[in-house]
Amino acid sequence: MGGQKFQYDESGGTFFYFLLSFLALLLIPSTYYWWPRKQVEDPTKDEKDCHCPGCKKKKSILKANEPWKGTKEIITKLAIIAGWVTLAFLAYKVSQFDYEYANFDPFEILGVPSGASNAQIKRAYKKLSLVLHPDKKTGDEKAFMKLTKAYQALTDDEAKRNWEKYGNPDGPGAMSFGIALPSWIVEKENSVWVLGLYALVFMVALPTVVGIWWYRSIRYTGDQVLLDTSQMYYFFFHKTPSMALKRVIMVLAASLEFEKRCNSEIVERPTDNTEVPQVIRQLPNLGEKNRERPLCYLYSIKARALLHAHLSRIPLNPNTLDKDRMYIVKKCPYLILEMVNCVSQLIMLAYARRISRLPTIETIENCMKLCPMIVQGMWEYKSPLLQLPHVYEEHLKFFMVKKRHIKSIQQFVQLKAEERRNILRFLNDDQYEDVMKVAGRMPLIDLQVRSEVIDDEASTVYTAGAIVTVTVTLVRKNMKTLFGDETVKEKHCNIDSDIKESGDNRVEEENKEKEQNKKPVWQKQQRKSGKKSGKKQQPKKQQHKENKSNVHNKNETNKKPEEKSSQEIPKKETPPPCDRESSADESDLSDEEPDRSDDESGGDKKGSSVEDDDDWEKFQTGIGRRDRILEGKSKLSHTVHCPQFPDEKQEYWWVYMSDRKSKTLLTSPVHITALVDQEEVQLKFTAPRWPGVYIFAVCLRSDSYLGFDQTHDIKLDVKEAPEVPVDHPQWDLSGEEEESKPEGEPSDISEFATDEDVDDDDED
Repeated sequence: MGGQKFQYDESGGTFFYFLLSFLALLLIPSTYYWWPRKQVEDPTKDEKDCHCPGCKKKKSILKANEPWKGTKEIITKLAIIAGWVTLAFLAYKVSQFDYEYANFDPFEILGVPSGASNAQIKRAYKKLSLVLHPDKKTGDEKAFMKLTKAYQALTDDEAKRNWEKYGNPDGPGAMSFGIALPSWIVEKENSVWVLGLYALVFMVALPTVVGIWWYRSIRYTGDQVLLDTSQMYYFFFHKTPSMALKRVIMVLAASLEFEKRCNSEIVERPTDNTEVPQVIRQLPNLGEKNRERPLCYLYSIKARALLHAHLSRIPLNPNTLDKDRMYIVKKCPYLILEMVNCVSQLIMLAYARRISRLPTIETIENCMKLCPMIVQGMWEYKSPLLQLPHVYEEHLKFFMVKKRHIKSIQQFVQLKAEERRNILRFLNDDQYEDVMKVAGRMPLIDLQVRSEVIDDEASTVYTAGAIVTVTVTLVRKNMKTLFGDETVKEKHCNIDSDIKESGDNRVEEENKEKEQNKKPVWQKQQRKSGKKSGKKQQPKKQQHKENKSNVHNKNETNKKPEEKSSQEIPKKETPPPCDRESSADESDLSDEEPDRSDDESGGDKKGSSVEDDDDWEKFQTGIGRRDRILEGKSKLSHTVHCPQFPDEKQEYWWVYMSDRKSKTLLTSPVHITALVDQEEVQLKFTAPRWPGVYIFAVCLRSDSYLGFDQTHDIKLDVKEAPEVPVDHPQWDLSGEEEESKPEGEPSDISEFATDEDVDDDDED
């Protein structure tokens, strides 16, 4: 294009601007994310920490795993500080640049007012030229040239017109495009180096980095587990729907994260050929002769042996096998979480009839049970008291007091201080203090459950096939709140050592209740005879009252089993005839009640205002829950006391619903990772298709502690779903047909005709 000119930056001004902006874009986020922040340590942390031998060894191991931590922090700080110093230097250089004609004002250059005469302009020019002339000692060539242009712009007619029109006494200049690169880049002798650097960065380095990142990312799931490992989990859990705990350990040990070809961090030593068989001889029922692939591979057998040795607390060589054990154990919580997700997805696929084999609920619970076993380094059948510091197998005999056997940590902390100290008389004062510190920080979870049908007028009435929402509220406190409080009964926390036993006891209680609630046959027949007549003549107002009574009965059924009366509805899948007739009898009695329309209208107004407040609270809580989801999933809760685990561990929990009677899983387990004080979880499932009274269990499982699992039973009285009305007012077209045809004339349109047939008849 004519009048245009491209030029490179000779003075370096625009290039400095480019460097300044580019460096600022890098330094600001780098300083925010990478500047080493000194963690504010609690001065009393050492007093609060446990000083048992296991915790001391763990602290030394964690400290040894980061030998260059201080050096890395110093290097990072120096690099960031050097970047900010460079940024400050560039900012100073840019501020020193003076562009001659950036703001050209001749009156300001000559130092005269805008309305000055020619004589005043000449005197000012002569005065300044004597000072700025290059031949003088105080002369400045650039300033003198600028002064001359200003004098010409005010005295020469043509220069004055150019200045007034174009802002420059020389007239319109060529359009200039500056490139923020120095001119030496395009010089002929440097072209080879510039092209080589360009090819190295954009054609070699960048594709290589992107390719490595893509190759690594496609091999892993969202939880950084190898996809091949997840596929192996799916295969074995589909092959063995009911999987025992030891087989779950076998599948876990066969994870490809423990194979050298899939994980470069795995170390294989020549000493493994002698040390691993020695460990296997100490472990009974290891299953090393299994011929299934990859369960029979050497890496799988080694990992399985190390896991069994970890659970049995067998000492290993600290320079070889113990290092491998710590690496494998550190990976296990993430792998177990993936196993739980795989089993949960298989169960949901079986419900959708996409696969034939349905994994049992024992399988997924064995996977969950394995996680606290790995974290605490002990088998499930061991006493939960072994999780306390300084307590070993030989000390459990001291927990068998006169008339009671202390089996759980909760029972232990509820004892009086004198009794606790008497039980732990084999410990000195410092060791006893460690035990009380650890026991006092252990979790005490208050499990609160509320069930409802959202977006329904009667949220507490459950109909067949409705979507039931169970809101589970977890309130976490420290176990030290129970110190010496013997009035707090263990049932309030529902801590179950074995959920299966509680399910069997619940079935026995149901059978006893059924026998107590049996009615004579003559009473059932008498009620059955009056069912139809009472139900047919039931007015709308009485139906409204009956619905209220059903809601009241539903609230009564949600009470604890100890508070239920003997006249409770029996727990059957289909209600007996006597229960079906109870609503009809109540409706007959409601006919005798006087009309209370005024009172009911007032109550409805109050009830509507209360319902509006409840809806508003639900809306606000829903917004808060959505915001928490958008913020991301936090991984910080409370630190777990686990000296056998080689890394810091946070308390996580699983919450899910199950039907213990049919041994089925109702909802997928929700993994809670941020239970600091209180957390709320919503579980949704479809109500049974058949009316009846059902008992479901809300289960809470810890992935860090043994003996802290809880169950909470909820009772749902499922009603029959209302029938869809056949004669809908929007579908009544009898009036239109009567207008289109005279009275008495039959219609030519069939009752099965479509809209197209009707339109064709109209055209004819």
